[in-house]
Amino acid sequence: MRDGIAGRLLRHLFMEDWALRRAFTRDVLAAIGTAVGTEERRTSGELRFAVEGGLSPWRVLKRQGARDRAIELFSALRIWDTERNNGVLIYVLLADRTVEIVADRGIHAVAGAAQWERVCAEMQKHFSRGAWEEGAVSGIKAVSDVLAVHYPAEGENPNELPDQPVVL
Repeated sequence: MRDGIAGRLLRHLFMEDWALRRAFTRDVLAAIGTAVGTEERRTSGELRFAVEGGLSPWRVLKRQGARDRAIELFSALRIWDTERNNGVLIYVLLADRTVEIVADRGIHAVAGAAQWERVCAEMQKHFSRGAWEEGAVSGIKAVSDVLAVHYPAEGENPNELPDQPVVL
C-alpha cells in the first residue's frame, strides 16, 4: 500500500490485537509451529516465523519499514546465531500487509534475494484472500525447499531455534 505517513500511522494505530488474533488464531499459530518443526527435519537450516500487527507510532514516524523491522527482529531473535549461518526469518507485518524474509549470510549467498521475493509474493497472494494458515505453511515449505537443497539434513540435526511462531 502506498499512502502518506498519516495514513500509515492510522493503519498501525488501529491495527488492534483482535485483528491480529483473528487472522493468526491459536490453531493457525499451532499449524505454523508444526510446519516449522516438520520442515526443519528435512534440512540443517533453521526457520523462525514472526507476525506483528502494527508498529509503534514512534517506529512509523521514523519511517521504519517492514524490511528494517525484519532485520531488527532477525538480530533480536538471534537467528544469525546458527552453527552453519543458515537461519531464516519469515516476518509478516499485518498493518502493511507485507511479508519479508531475512536469511543469514550462508543461505542468502546461495539462494539470493529473488528466491525470497518469490516466496513472499506467493504468501501475500494467500494472505490477500484471508488464507492465513495456507499462506504461512506454503511459505515455510518453500523456504524449507531452498534450505534442503543447500543444507540437507545430515547425521545429528539439532534444533537450534524454537519452532513456535513469535507474535509481537
